[in-house]
Amino acid sequence: MTETLHIVGGGMAGSEAAWVAARAGLDVVIHEMRPRVATFAHQTGKLAEMVCSNSFRSDDSEQNAVGLLHWEMRAAGSLTMEAADTHRLPAGGALAVDREAFSQFVNDRLRGLPNVTVVDEEIAALPGEGHWIFATGPLTSEALGRAIIAETGAERLAFFDAIAPIVYAESIDMSVAWAQSRYDKGETEDERRAYLNCPMDKAQYEAFIDALLAAEKTEFHDGETASYFDGCLPIEVMAERGRETLRHGPMKPVGLTNAHKPDEKAHAVVQLRRDNALGTLYNIVGFQTKMKYGAQAEVFRMIPGLESASFARLGGIHRNTFMNSPTLLDAEMRLKSKPNIRFAGQVTGVEGYVESAAMGLLAGRLAVAEITGRSLPPVPPTTAVGALVSHITGGAEAKTFQPMNVNFGLFPPVEGLKAGRRGRRDRYKAYTDRAKADWQGWLAAGV
Repeated sequence: MTETLHIVGGGMAGSEAAWVAARAGLDVVIHEMRPRVATFAHQTGKLAEMVCSNSFRSDDSEQNAVGLLHWEMRAAGSLTMEAADTHRLPAGGALAVDREAFSQFVNDRLRGLPNVTVVDEEIAALPGEGHWIFATGPLTSEALGRAIIAETGAERLAFFDAIAPIVYAESIDMSVAWAQSRYDKGETEDERRAYLNCPMDKAQYEAFIDALLAAEKTEFHDGETASYFDGCLPIEVMAERGRETLRHGPMKPVGLTNAHKPDEKAHAVVQLRRDNALGTLYNIVGFQTKMKYGAQAEVFRMIPGLESASFARLGGIHRNTFMNSPTLLDAEMRLKSKPNIRFAGQVTGVEGYVESAAMGLLAGRLAVAEITGRSLPPVPPTTAVGALVSHITGGAEAKTFQPMNVNFGLFPPVEGLKAGRRGRRDRYKAYTDRAKADWQGWLAAGV
């Protein structure tokens, strides 16, 4: 057991950690409760199944923090990024993937390794010996959640996460909708036409907001309380914050020209992004929702171009959980009370596919070093990976700890650069140049 790394959870973080450890020559056992124990959001028992969006967000490694994180993971030989690049879909400046092909790729690569074993079982306790990484994600089982509470004496924190609906492409009226990425972003014609756009005039937008606010919503169970993660708010919650909120958020009309009526400026625009390589499925961007299924179909068919929409999946909402990592984990992501256990992924309080996988990558590298008797220098906080792990292991305020995407606000400032919006491009380029150099140095030190 001392030479075997056990990983609990086969999502993004667990799969990435397993890949790192297996490539380093360790025997790896992945304990994945699916499909034996189902979750609200998952449909299969495959590793690295994507359950919400199919987007890894911006791929710009010079001006965007998540794009920088993509770069760092590619430089480290990430399986997540290899799968994403192999099954990439046109998405303007974003990195979107065919979710089924992506998961199958990761699943096949890991299950095909002779030193990786996948066991379909639920782990409901925290082991006292052996080398373990718990990467159970935001849908950590109730039994394991109780074990974490019993061990740490701290209540889990929680937030509600919502899923956007998916529409069959053949049911979208292309005499109304048109293909265009915002500001025509993208290096190829496919990328510049990666999104379908459905325009609304002011009267249609106001009627849509009225219907959205009046629609029947999912009720939570008694005693089930949590906050929403701001990066994944249900659209009706955004609408409740003000009638113009959606028009300045996922329905903003900027950077688009209606191909059917180029002289007319839309009051609001609903975008759909391709969800698979065949182009048969599109998800409605930013339209996470807690409306009941019947209400969803009725309200979303008010969108011009979607009057006859057929849905492959309607939206939904589920409770996600995460730990108060600043109080529970040490600088190497180990549980302070049981240092044979590391935690990684969304359960630690990072938010997003790439952020979760990055914490899996780091946890895997730290576990390999520990098992093989080597030491790694701390990850520079000037890198995207380092900024994230520094945040969750002590940089964040424990009393107000909430899930966090990677962003430049987590990075140490670069001295001598102008603050404010005018100096932003130079400042971001300085952040990313520094991060790339420091990350390459850290990787070289760990060889």
